[in-house]
Amino acid sequence: MSRSGIPGNDSRPSVSDVEGEHEWTQLARNHWNKPVKSRKIKNEVVKDEIWDVLENEGFPYRSLLLLENLQLLEKFAPSTMTIAFQSLDNGLIRRECAPLVSISIWQNLASEASRELKFEQHPPLKKAWRAVARKFDSADETAQTKLRFDRAWLYSLLLDFIGRLQESATEFLTDLESQLPTRRYVNMLLKDLNLLALIRLSPLFNQTGNGLFRDLFVLLRHFVHFPIDDNTGRQHTQLQSYEEHCARLARLQRVSLKNFKDRLTLLALSNYAAIDKREDLEAHLESLSDAELVGLSGSLGIRTKYPAASKVDVGRALLLETLLSAHERRRTFREVMRDLSVVPTEAALYEPTLLRNEHYDGSRSLAIPKLNLQYLSVGDFLWRSFVLYRCESFFEIRKDMEETVKRLQPKTGQLPDKVHFDGFSRMAIPISKPAIIEAAPPMVGHDKPAFVRAEIGLDVSRLAESVRREWDSLRQDDVVYLLAVDPAEDRRELTNGHATHATSRDFGIRFLRAAEVEQVLDDNGRVIRDALDDSTNGYVQRPRMRRLLVKLDAAAYKSDNARKSEGQPDVYESINLIVRRKGRENNFKKILETIRSLALSDVPVPDWLQEVFLGFGDPTGASYTKLPNSIDRLDFRDTFLDWKHVVASLPDKVVASSSGEDRNIEPPYILQGIISAGSEPPRPSKKRRRDHDETPQPAPKLIKVSTYEPPNNGPYPTDAPKINQIRFTPVQVEAIISGTQPGLTVIVGPPGTGKTDVATQIINNIYHDFPSQRTLLIAHSNQALNQLFQKITNLDIDERHLLRLGHGEEDLETEVSYSKHGRVESFLDNRGYYLAEVDRLATNFQAPGAHGNSCETAGYFNSVYVVPAWSKFWDYSNAEDASSSDIVASFPFHQYFSNAPQPLFPPEASRARILDIARGCQRHIERIFTELEDIRPFEILRTSRDKANYLLVKEARIIAMTSTHAAIRRQEIADLGFHYDNVIMEEAAQITEIENFIPLALQNPQSGKIPLQRVVLCGDHLQNSPVVQNLAFRQFANLEQSLFLRFVRLGVPTINLDHQGRARPSIAELYKWRYPKLENLPNVLTEPEYLRANAGFRYEYQFVDVPDYKGSGESQPTPHYFQNLGEAEYAVAIYQYMRLLGYPAGKISILTTYVGQKALIRDVLGHRCCKGNRLFGLPRLVTTVDKYQGEQNDCKSSLYSVTLWELLMGVYADIILSLVRTTRVGYLRDIRRLTVALSRARLGLYILGRRSVFETCYELREAFAKLFERPDRLLLTTGEMFPASRLLGDDLEATEMTGLEHLGQYVYEMTNAKIESLKVQGGRLPMVEQTPEMMKVDVEDAGAGSLEKRMEEEEQPEEDIDGVL
Repeated sequence: MSRSGIPGNDSRPSVSDVEGEHEWTQLARNHWNKPVKSRKIKNEVVKDEIWDVLENEGFPYRSLLLLENLQLLEKFAPSTMTIAFQSLDNGLIRRECAPLVSISIWQNLASEASRELKFEQHPPLKKAWRAVARKFDSADETAQTKLRFDRAWLYSLLLDFIGRLQESATEFLTDLESQLPTRRYVNMLLKDLNLLALIRLSPLFNQTGNGLFRDLFVLLRHFVHFPIDDNTGRQHTQLQSYEEHCARLARLQRVSLKNFKDRLTLLALSNYAAIDKREDLEAHLESLSDAELVGLSGSLGIRTKYPAASKVDVGRALLLETLLSAHERRRTFREVMRDLSVVPTEAALYEPTLLRNEHYDGSRSLAIPKLNLQYLSVGDFLWRSFVLYRCESFFEIRKDMEETVKRLQPKTGQLPDKVHFDGFSRMAIPISKPAIIEAAPPMVGHDKPAFVRAEIGLDVSRLAESVRREWDSLRQDDVVYLLAVDPAEDRRELTNGHATHATSRDFGIRFLRAAEVEQVLDDNGRVIRDALDDSTNGYVQRPRMRRLLVKLDAAAYKSDNARKSEGQPDVYESINLIVRRKGRENNFKKILETIRSLALSDVPVPDWLQEVFLGFGDPTGASYTKLPNSIDRLDFRDTFLDWKHVVASLPDKVVASSSGEDRNIEPPYILQGIISAGSEPPRPSKKRRRDHDETPQPAPKLIKVSTYEPPNNGPYPTDAPKINQIRFTPVQVEAIISGTQPGLTVIVGPPGTGKTDVATQIINNIYHDFPSQRTLLIAHSNQALNQLFQKITNLDIDERHLLRLGHGEEDLETEVSYSKHGRVESFLDNRGYYLAEVDRLATNFQAPGAHGNSCETAGYFNSVYVVPAWSKFWDYSNAEDASSSDIVASFPFHQYFSNAPQPLFPPEASRARILDIARGCQRHIERIFTELEDIRPFEILRTSRDKANYLLVKEARIIAMTSTHAAIRRQEIADLGFHYDNVIMEEAAQITEIENFIPLALQNPQSGKIPLQRVVLCGDHLQNSPVVQNLAFRQFANLEQSLFLRFVRLGVPTINLDHQGRARPSIAELYKWRYPKLENLPNVLTEPEYLRANAGFRYEYQFVDVPDYKGSGESQPTPHYFQNLGEAEYAVAIYQYMRLLGYPAGKISILTTYVGQKALIRDVLGHRCCKGNRLFGLPRLVTTVDKYQGEQNDCKSSLYSVTLWELLMGVYADIILSLVRTTRVGYLRDIRRLTVALSRARLGLYILGRRSVFETCYELREAFAKLFERPDRLLLTTGEMFPASRLLGDDLEATEMTGLEHLGQYVYEMTNAKIESLKVQGGRLPMVEQTPEMMKVDVEDAGAGSLEKRMEEEEQPEEDIDGVL
């Protein structure tokens, strides 16, 4: 007997099986067959009790029938199949699911005529249909049974769904329709069954409380009618969609005139606009009898009969609804997007659909689109992204508004219409009603005002200076929120969630309107940024008022006036509060407008990338080996350090010199044969099976290497090019070769593997090999972008071709400014230098006149004096009888080059050497006039804006910006005519998919195409993903999916960097289980800093079990704001201990997993280490794990190179990590975050947490198992100071810290000893060293206010030793 307990699996289950004590019957009774509204799927039960049993028995037919009778399939199948069809990247799942939605399901269509019509429109379908028929006819009985099941499965499921409508089944059908491979044949079957009409007429749809089901229907209808050719995948244009609609109406008119002339003559003779509205068409069809409706439907190919088991009543209502829904004019998704507001109102924030998403727990479907592996078209992707980004933005805005109102504590005053606020929030100011200044008439074709201006008075007299400055820093186009707050008497308690029927009134928000800032004016009406200094004798009068000029939402203003005319309250009369949000969280409006404009303008994806981007076709189709424009011969300049490096970097290739001399070839190197070497070997034929030994092995590919003499750029040391010193690994070289070639390159870089160095070398190669091309650099954060940009500035790239856009440029640790205005100033500064050089050249020729007066006069001087002089010189030098001394004597620029290193021409130099030096001198002079020619437009252009725009559009060749800046400024940049050829993205796995896409479309098409040649994505999908606040959008809609991750899932070829050079090998072992092929570079195995132990610590890494402190573990002052005082005190105590041993503060970072804990640690630091105590200072950084990805504590992100700060300070990186939680794992259950947390440290990692919580977590067992091999109490060593002389493996007796109190006492005694020692040395404390990072102020944390306030109060003078304790 089988495990399922059903004897004779070929027979049907008996009544006793269904109604008796069978284990599956009991399972159904216990878990699914209960009358509950929301049923949570128990995955482990389904896996262990159903799936594993079926899999072991080979899925017997009898068992499947039993599951059907028990309704287990109905309860669970939709959710299971939804997951399966979302996982088509899995080969096994794809093979099982594909037959269920193949062309064979068209066997269930109502008529052959409709199928034949489809075959006429698309002849290849006919061939596929015949192939399916032949396969069925040639199959044996068992195979035919399987084929019958495949073609009937979906049809049977749909009939069952019609009889028992379900939300999960609707979600499943929506997923089938939203992916082209599953939609191709399913869509016609759904339309044939008139499914949408049946749902719309169902009782479930029309019941009042089923809003979710109605929303799911709307989403399904959107995809069923999406304007796309199901067979070719081409999206229809607006015109094509309208022509199809007209064709349907024309057919209806022809059939009506032919068969129902007496009754439908008026319909047949009407124009299309008169009959394409539902109510107009219904009026025409009402005259037909039931039988005539059946006849009309049949003539139009509409199904009028259903199997009896479906219990479908084909009555008048169904036929009428089917005809109307098939022929009415539907709004396109573009029209829907155009009408959706991108700024919120209270109605939009508290829309039931949005609130419903907040309670997502995985048990029910949601009516929101998903970001899948595949999209129907670029327009479909943009529509989904727009809807989800808008929902996520509105969710965050609502949370901020509720939190601000809660902090303000609004109360009703003595007068009923007056509200006063007992609390305070730095993000809000109570105001009087805004004054409407101007409402401009509507523009042509619009019905809303062109703009509405208002003025708002802000009383800033009581605000702290720091808060007032924040309000003064509001920029043009920033969005502020105008609220009418009216506290209700019976107001519910504010919580992080909402009840099912929550409204804005429940939170005291009566109205909410958004406005865009135009100007901030002071008391005297002057713009704040241009305001004069009002100080008198050094005293600055405290400002009292600010006037804010804003633009109101014109659409909301129009509707508000309409409501007012109907007797409703005036919204703007009741406004009493203005709220702002943090700048980087408040960019939603510009980004939504960018997404919408892209969807409305049909900006294409490059042809070579489109299929891969949409998820269709060959995943390798965008790789350089598959593209026709790939380059077989490339100059790799300084990528390779020497010949041995070339050979070692191409291990599977035969490397040979083009000249036949392999020993003495020096760089730079040119490689030929790259394409043939990179192409995949042909797959063996499926028709002949051969043993492994008989399969011919492909011969190693031949790479021919040649070299050349680098050009002499001039005699000055500054003329020498900067040369790469990094010895790239073979995998890194593979990534550089792929990135330099046209096409798509995906580089997966585990922690410390040098993906930033790979990206910079790719940029360097492209810059020199393709001088006419321009490259766009994108990163998620300013920090990562600046890190990449600083490395670029160290390459042999002319700084005049570099440009950094956005507000993070000021954080660049470079001597020159790379912003637009900084670059313009640099050009003008260079102008003076080069014109002075022209004057020196004029002196060389003793040429009278003001030749260095301008770029124009310099150009004339060049053509009249310099060019002829060089021509004369080369004519003489090229003569065969010219000797070396004669060439030197005839050189016309001896006086000009008199300040170069002498002798300019060495006496022993050969003739060839002398000519090479002369060519270098010529290049130096030519560069002067080339630079002046580039600077000349800046002389002509008058305004700073014009100069900056010219720089962006014409001069810059490497342009860097964050993904957010690209999304905000996309339209502005594209309208300038900006074009680029290459995109390189750092942190690509941390950027949402829409933010990945926008930089690819940052330019307008040229001749209908985007001239993009390369896309390089660098990232690590096993580390942090994009941050999405709402659980429903993150998990159900998959909004946290990045383009990088989707490409990896689709099977796009990736290059996985496999050698790390950041951390000690022992620390790297903590996360190596995530990267099985990760190895160590020689530097971490041989350099002294990695071999020495950490002074004062027994181990270089350790997990410290922190028990409850003062009877308390984790706490939650406000929802999702977790803190742990014990761990905060422990972290600070370890930091103090390290500082007492001499560890530099700039080498220590404290990380935590929650914002609340970060604020608490900063408070403890402020109390124990900052105020009144200069002995310890502050650590380099206190932040969360999410914000620390891509950074190390003063670490080497390159393999052998170091930054300027590292050279000055050395490199000793230690991390103290607080895990916070003591009741459940929480945040760290996402393995990606744990990977980031463990991989930040280089030399020391000390983790504070609750062992009993983390050692029982299945997902994290691999990492914590290694940590728990060591004692969970901190072990300290005595008698050591930083840096330690002890080696890492040396055994040394250690002192065990039994708890926080023990460590605190230990640190206290060490502090006393340190103070006594300092007293002997003079009684004054030394200055605490400050790193640039320590000087930055992070004001984003609401909970860090107390520390910030203490730091802002005053600067403490140098204190006495006696005051330290």
